[in-house]
Amino acid sequence: MKILFIHQNFPAQFLHLAADLARDPAMQVVALGLHGGAATPGVATPGVATPGVTTPGVTLRRYQLLRAAGADTHPLLAEQETHVRYAEACAACAMQLQRDGFTPDVIYAHPGWGEALFIKDVFPHARLLIYCEYYYALEGQDVGFDPSLPPLSLPERWRLRLRNSTNLLSMELADAALSPTHWQRSTYPAWAQDKISVIHDGVDSERLRFNPAARLALPLAQGAMRTFQPGDEVVSYVARHLEPMRGFQVFMRALPDLLQRRPQAHVIVAGGEAGGYGHAAPGGASWKQHMLAEVGDHIDLARVHFTGQLAPAQYLDLLSISRMHAYWSVPFVLSWSFLEAALSGLPVIASATAPVLEFAARLDVHTVPFFDAAAFADALAERCAAGPQDPRQPRHLPDTDLAQCLARQRQWLGAS
Repeated sequence: MKILFIHQNFPAQFLHLAADLARDPAMQVVALGLHGGAATPGVATPGVATPGVTTPGVTLRRYQLLRAAGADTHPLLAEQETHVRYAEACAACAMQLQRDGFTPDVIYAHPGWGEALFIKDVFPHARLLIYCEYYYALEGQDVGFDPSLPPLSLPERWRLRLRNSTNLLSMELADAALSPTHWQRSTYPAWAQDKISVIHDGVDSERLRFNPAARLALPLAQGAMRTFQPGDEVVSYVARHLEPMRGFQVFMRALPDLLQRRPQAHVIVAGGEAGGYGHAAPGGASWKQHMLAEVGDHIDLARVHFTGQLAPAQYLDLLSISRMHAYWSVPFVLSWSFLEAALSGLPVIASATAPVLEFAARLDVHTVPFFDAAAFADALAERCAAGPQDPRQPRHLPDTDLAQCLARQRQWLGAS
């Protein structure tokens, strides 16, 4: 059986499935990715730097965009033009694959950048499957959830409506679709949900095993270093970007109370300062700078450590060192770090938002209303006071069990 994966940053969500199929001698696995994209060596956990490697057994072809963006493109169509440029380049690379003798039986694509739009014209007899990560809404999900943020202007609303056009056309072209969680499936229109199966990517729990020898050395003032280890009173927070989409502002507002009540506690914050999914901070500052300006005089900054993005090994050490993990998110795609922290056995305090609540009860995750910084501080302080969990007990969730997820995905692909 011949399978073609398409993702501009392959392997991304296809990491485990592509590697599993590539180990099967009955499968020929090829992938298309954007030239210059960084393949990830493990699950692309937010807040974790992932240097590029290839997936063993997968033939990876890189496509290049064939033209620059137009100088006179209507501003509301800039994103659609980009998607067409991706689709065109991906189709050209696929035609070269065809000339080289590869014609897939199944194509599995992430449609978010337009890469699936023209692929059926190159391979009309292949089954096209798409990964439905998220469908944008004008209110109540990532947009319109936080009343403190400015509402969308009319052009911003129009741009968001148009952003879903690639999703919709890809869904119409696809033979079948898959979402990793029920909440993500629920963001799509009702007619589209009938086409979407729910199977998680799978979490490699073996890499999350508690490591009593874990150490994380972080810089302090005047060039000094502090090395943290299991047993220390550490609260961890991990996000791809430090921003309101992941509740960074609520977390920072909880710190004055937490650090006052827990004088030995240290807070380790992993994530990028620049960029983000949502609104920029006021005045051109980063959200880290903005929140430090608000609460910095009320916290002991010697006990709050901003690491930037961590290397994968450092991130795993942090999960073993941390006594309590904080996860906050608006209704948006659930971070893998939330599931990894909870499955590792690390106690987690999280926001009572829909993507979290899908898993919270089964993972024994304590949830608090998103905007309640005081309740957040209370929950973190109370759990820290309980002391380290010894021994730490990993959790098991069939929905995310890697072996079960891979078996279900292979069956869905027709590759079992």
